Amino acid sequence: MRIMLVGDVVGRAGRRAFRTITPRLRLEHRIDVVIVNGENSAGGKGFTRKALDELYSGGADIVTAGNHVWDKKDVFAFIDEEPFLVRPANYPEGTPGKGYCIFPFKAANIAVLNLSGRSFMPALDCPFQKADELLGEIEGQVDVIVLDFHAETTSEKLAMGHYLDGRVDIVVGTHTHVQTADAQILPRGTAYITDLGMVGPYDSILGVRTDIVIQKFRTGMPVRFEMAEGPSEYAAVIVDIDPSGSRAATIERILLREES
Repeated sequence: MRIMLVGDVVGRAGRRAFRTITPRLRLEHRIDVVIVNGENSAGGKGFTRKALDELYSGGADIVTAGNHVWDKKDVFAFIDEEPFLVRPANYPEGTPGKGYCIFPFKAANIAVLNLSGRSFMPALDCPFQKADELLGEIEGQVDVIVLDFHAETTSEKLAMGHYLDGRVDIVVGTHTHVQTADAQILPRGTAYITDLGMVGPYDSILGVRTDIVIQKFRTGMPVRFEMAEGPSEYAAVIVDIDPSGSRAATIERILLREES
């Protein structure tokens, strides 16, 4: 089984690049399942119905989220009805949506979990304890387990990777929008990368217009972020799962740029 995990899709430019590039990658690399983080897909923050539908039409099978999941109020109208849209599971009980889904592929069931970190992030329940709880809940029901850990710090993401090494098949970090160079198979067989990166305009600062971000740093004054436009980069990893042991065999980084 070959799974592609795609970094945070940012705004209109990111959605365009995702729709354009994903079908080609699915064909060229014989991708079976595509998992994408979409929490920045609508204007850089949150989900709308239109943005989510564009991700699905572009080739997403499962869409994960993060701390911006609630930024567009539209999401409350559909999040409970979407079987393959997941938000961080460590929100308190009773929060709309779900923290994991089970996606059937041929004879296998793939569990996709979403958790949020706590370092420099909104205060939520402990992601490590929640991971244990979720693994107990899905035990015996699934063949492959994937975690999108939406977190700020490298140390927290690495800690989660090693904590779950050998217990899940894939742990990928999202949120910081810059792909890291540490894609690896951890000692007990889990595929890991600290951050997938983003699908968004490369002439930008994390998808935002560079002049606006520089102004904020230079002056310390509040600014209104606006999404950059223009050609996008496309960051992802492709993971091969060994069917004999249901563990990751290889992980390969993908980092492309749209033509101007």
